[in-house]
Amino acid sequence: MSDLAPVITLDGPGGAGKGTLAGALSRQLDWQVLDSGALYRAVGWQALQQGWDAQDESAVAQAAAAATKLSIRFQPRTDGLIGVHCEGRDVSNAIRSDAVSAAASRWAALPPIRAALLERQRAFRTMPGLIADGRDMGTVVFPDAPLKFFVTASAMERARRRHAQLQAQNKLSADEDYDSLSRICREIAARDERDASRTASPLKPADDAITIDTTGESVAASLAKVRGFIHDSGLI
Repeated sequence: MSDLAPVITLDGPGGAGKGTLAGALSRQLDWQVLDSGALYRAVGWQALQQGWDAQDESAVAQAAAAATKLSIRFQPRTDGLIGVHCEGRDVSNAIRSDAVSAAASRWAALPPIRAALLERQRAFRTMPGLIADGRDMGTVVFPDAPLKFFVTASAMERARRRHAQLQAQNKLSADEDYDSLSRICREIAARDERDASRTASPLKPADDAITIDTTGESVAASLAKVRGFIHDSGLI
């Protein structure tokens, strides 16, 4: 039997609900949680702060070196999200902006950045187990995970969720609100295309992943499905 801690991976596009599921599972099972997307968001956030250009080789080298030293910690929150603390600061909200999301997608496509963060991600695999949320958890980072999920939802469903979130946070002006849903949907579709077509760890389900489509489904219903598969696997 392997001495490694068990891992449950949840891959899929942004806004599909995998982060919410990962946080809930981490709390319920009392396992560690890895929000790998937050690692790339932190790199994107830092790049924006430093004015680094993803097309500049020297800037990419700087970003990769900084990524290996980045101090980051994850903590499930009672609101269903995963709190992110970077360099001693709570950056949970700062790294969720649309600008950081776009930057993270650009930087995550670069092989030096992915290589720099690979071992950082694997280091989260500690007892009693790990819930790993990302885009290549089951295909690249933890290919030996005993249970893998691919969590997805339609682009419009994910756009509606993001739109509702921005409205709740009063981050849309009246003019922006008028056409923001279609704009957000286009941005999501473009990001999906970038993530799926990149040469380094493209977004795709692992061959042995179980697909969970959350379109039109409550968090409770999706969580119940995932818990059922986990129970049937014998991991809990």
